[in-house]
Amino acid sequence: MLHLIRTQAELRDVVFRLKQKNKTIGLVPTMGNLHEGHLSLVRQAKVDNDVCVTSIFVNPTQFNDAEDLKKYPRTEAQDILHLEREACDFLFMPSADEVYTDNPCLLFQFGSLESVLEGKYRDGHFSGVATIVSKLFHWVSPTVAYFGQKDLQQFRIIETLVKDLSFPLQLKMCPIVRENNGLAMSSRNNRLSTEEKTQAAHLYKALTSIKELIHTDELPNLINQAKAYLSAQNINVEYLEVVDAYNLQTIKENKKQKAVACIAAYVGEVRLIDNLFLNHFKE
Repeated sequence: MLHLIRTQAELRDVVFRLKQKNKTIGLVPTMGNLHEGHLSLVRQAKVDNDVCVTSIFVNPTQFNDAEDLKKYPRTEAQDILHLEREACDFLFMPSADEVYTDNPCLLFQFGSLESVLEGKYRDGHFSGVATIVSKLFHWVSPTVAYFGQKDLQQFRIIETLVKDLSFPLQLKMCPIVRENNGLAMSSRNNRLSTEEKTQAAHLYKALTSIKELIHTDELPNLINQAKAYLSAQNINVEYLEVVDAYNLQTIKENKKQKAVACIAAYVGEVRLIDNLFLNHFKE
């Protein structure tokens, strides 16, 4: 049975009792509007641990666009039903006032890791992510925390956070869950029309073309071809880069390092991100 928790105090009490019983805890941090991608993380947490804690909190400090925050879908009742069906043990769903008693003054910096890809376009985003994730790690004390590969840069940021602040936990990155047409599942997909969802599937096709041809052509050529293909589909590419899978720095030659193709693009007014590991590399 799903136990809904609204306050830090109750969460800490629950965690204290679980730790007394030596229970392992899997944490799945989310912003709600749950889809199959989120639920795959919950299932993995259930397999790996005695207890699964999912959090739902639309974190205002990671939005650099107030309109984007306003438009972010809130589907509380539906999310609870999803988690009940997955036999999630605990749902932590606090209010903004419960999480932030005042505007946070602490800022996180992640050097070159945050100055690329999403960091170029979303000022302060990763500091906001690090703030809320740090709070959750303190409150839940998870054995393992689960994140999706779709937000690869976020995962690398959180890896650095865990290492530098010595959080005693493990991180697990789970594969992207896709629609039948290849579109990476995302809460933002709900803002796409039926026609735009079909259009958005071309993002995965473009990434796949780079992977398939990586050993037959130079990377700059492959990237330019992929951009031209997407432009022909009326998709506005913000960035499309092949980067090192760990430090996320741009790769310009087909070398043996583990690489990933990353994209952010607009389909209509909706900004989508995706990525694909290359060179048959799997995390």
